[in-house]
Amino acid sequence: MKILAVDVGTGTQDILLFDSRVDIENSFKMVQPSPTMITHRKLKQATRQGHDVALKGVTMGGGPSHWAAEDHLNAGYKVYATADAARSFNDDLELVADMGIILIGDEEVEKLPEDVLKLELRDFDFDQIQLAFSHFDVSLDDLDCVAVAVFDHGAAPPGYSDRQFRFDYIEDRVNRDTHLRSFAFLAKDVPDIMTRMGAVVSSANRLDTQLILMDTAPAAVLGAMQDNNIRSKEKTVVANVGNFHTIAFRLSTEGITGVFEHHTGMLDTKKLDGLLLKLAQGTLTHEEIFLDSGHGALILDSPSGDLSEEDFLMAVTGPRWAMMKNSSLKPYYATPHGDMMMAGCFGLIEAAASLLPAYQEEIVAALGQGREKPPWELV
Repeated sequence: MKILAVDVGTGTQDILLFDSRVDIENSFKMVQPSPTMITHRKLKQATRQGHDVALKGVTMGGGPSHWAAEDHLNAGYKVYATADAARSFNDDLELVADMGIILIGDEEVEKLPEDVLKLELRDFDFDQIQLAFSHFDVSLDDLDCVAVAVFDHGAAPPGYSDRQFRFDYIEDRVNRDTHLRSFAFLAKDVPDIMTRMGAVVSSANRLDTQLILMDTAPAAVLGAMQDNNIRSKEKTVVANVGNFHTIAFRLSTEGITGVFEHHTGMLDTKKLDGLLLKLAQGTLTHEEIFLDSGHGALILDSPSGDLSEEDFLMAVTGPRWAMMKNSSLKPYYATPHGDMMMAGCFGLIEAAASLLPAYQEEIVAALGQGREKPPWELV
């Protein structure tokens, strides 16, 4: 079985081509600039060259592209955007218009002057990935599944906190199923409120293969747990320290027993230590996180007795893992299959095993043990 797994972050998009016949350590992989970083660079170039810009396509991740659009406007140049593209910056289009972005219809984009730079927004560009692999004589024509992870705030109703809306979604998923697989969906089952995931489905609608969507943070934690040193523990706290967001799950053999999510930029080592310890002890409250401009916290039960390193492992993954270098908790740095950066992709592969029962045994076997033959004997 072959799965293309793409974990779309703020800084990078991490890409793994999984083949169940091959040791996962021998899987082909790439770490490339994230789509929002690519758009950021193109907007910066347009500002330097003095071009107005038109944004079209679908809703994608913001952050760097949002800031570059603001800088472009502040430099005195115009930014046009279709409704779907504009929602990359805010679901409330009135707020997007207040930024100074000019909202136009899809049909109006091509009627703009030729010197207006037209950029198509999307989180997932299969043609681009396929072309990159083709330069190394690797074909993606025989994929059985494509799995994509994006961070999705969801489309909060006007006047409702997007932070609370995001955590309402997390709480709902955990209440439905305490396994991390609850955050993964077949394309047809993506909730309507998850507009960024829905946009990926739209971008991939021509692919003749199974499509799976998952939230980036749970995908990274699910992948981190494939590290043998984490897998062997009955009780763990696994934190994914991302570029924008930090999420931590308290896990037992029964599944998720607690979770919190905060903005990484509002954390330092000491503060994160305190939150992780409270999560482990079951004393962290939703209000403590939310009133500190985070998303929130959920505790399903409180552990009894004292915690010790022997029965409770504190583990860290994510691109900002170095924040925990001087942590008093002495965390373990997860390296599933020897590669921290691919944790999200490994999580996507495991999610595929849950959502595609016909392939479950084959995927689980490939994740859990080596192949007998080297890859060149399988060509």
